[in-house]
Amino acid sequence: MTAAATIDIRDLIAGTGAFGPVEISRLLDTLGEDPAAHRDLKLAVADMEKAADRSPASSVRLGVGQYLLGRSRDALQTLKSADGGALAIFFQGRAHLAMAATAASPEDVKHSEQARDCFLAARKAGYDAAECLVAAAEAEHAAGRTTEAGKLLGQVDATDAPASYWALRGAMLCDTGGAMAEAAGAFEKALERDPGHPGALFAMGLLNDRAGNDDDAIACYERASRRYPAAVGALVNLGLLYEDLENYGLAQQCYRRVLQAFPDHPRARLFLKDSSATGDLRLDEQDGRQRDRYDHVLSLPVTDFELSVRSRNCLQKMGIMTLGDLARTSEAELLESKNFGETSLVEIKDMLASKGLSLGQFTAAVAGEGPAVEEEAVAGDDQELLSQPITELALSVRARKCTTRLGITTVGELIRRTAEDLMECKNFGVTSLNEVREKLAERGLKLRGD
Repeated sequence: MTAAATIDIRDLIAGTGAFGPVEISRLLDTLGEDPAAHRDLKLAVADMEKAADRSPASSVRLGVGQYLLGRSRDALQTLKSADGGALAIFFQGRAHLAMAATAASPEDVKHSEQARDCFLAARKAGYDAAECLVAAAEAEHAAGRTTEAGKLLGQVDATDAPASYWALRGAMLCDTGGAMAEAAGAFEKALERDPGHPGALFAMGLLNDRAGNDDDAIACYERASRRYPAAVGALVNLGLLYEDLENYGLAQQCYRRVLQAFPDHPRARLFLKDSSATGDLRLDEQDGRQRDRYDHVLSLPVTDFELSVRSRNCLQKMGIMTLGDLARTSEAELLESKNFGETSLVEIKDMLASKGLSLGQFTAAVAGEGPAVEEEAVAGDDQELLSQPITELALSVRARKCTTRLGITTVGELIRRTAEDLMECKNFGVTSLNEVREKLAERGLKLRGD
């Protein structure tokens, strides 16, 4: 059984049970394994933020949750009002360090020193000594104080060192401009101790990236992005590699995730703008061709295919002239036709399958069958899901443009639409329709009539 199956994130964040390094480690594993866990964490943090009478202990949980979501500035403010324990102090240091890594002003540069002081204070307060010393060394390294970082790292017993020790050691070896094999060995030791360590994965991705091993680099960056908060550098580099593969939708998801945590991040903002412009042009061209091909297939006359006399006569009597007409006709409707039997039905199905179509593919959409989900009848988490903005589905540029044209702003509004409603939107093709269905299926939802 995976961690995702044994941990209730909302109860962990908002509850009163144990909450320490072990529970946070399990939370990190769950976030990396279960796509729905990120939403649960966001909802739990949102619930905690609404609480008017939050206790100092609750502030620790909330602050850690905000930090894992990449909201380091909010986390820092929350943790300052927490219980003053070792865990709160350590994660204040983490928040400071994250802000130092994306320094946007001279004030932000000071965060590395504040991070170091927090980590050393957390050590005195009883937090794991090795983790605190390594984290303090990370802060010194981030500020360019290599000698000080080395002294702190030297106080850690390498024989029983955590993954963070080996990740930092590898990074410092890379700084020297040589010993790349030794650096890679250090990163591998980090990943032996923690397979999802974002720093080590980012570094390994960078080494592969520079060596031209794009597939290996993407694999490392993708694994790094599953850990929260993900390394900003991993997300930015992953986005650039996705763009090289012309996967503009995935690239934009990477940049947006950076901007959710750091709205003023200059590179992510610039890359998102460029990727959106390039991606739109590419998708316009590709989807336009795909839609033209699809429309051509739907308009093919049934007389172009070798059908038995009986099947041909039945289709003619029913006024079915094209493959599109057949895709809008149900199996039951065909069988109701006089002299149309199972043999003819199999023949028709095979003909449609040869073109990637099926009987009744658009029947429900035309007839409007299947009641729409009434949001008022849905309670709790499902109600929150339906009220989420459509942007939470992370649709491609093409699909997102269609929903905008149709005035669809929430998930609930989307599932009240039929497949035909979406297909009628200009430039919305089968690929986009399948994408929408897949995104909804991940959340246990369907379009109306599906």
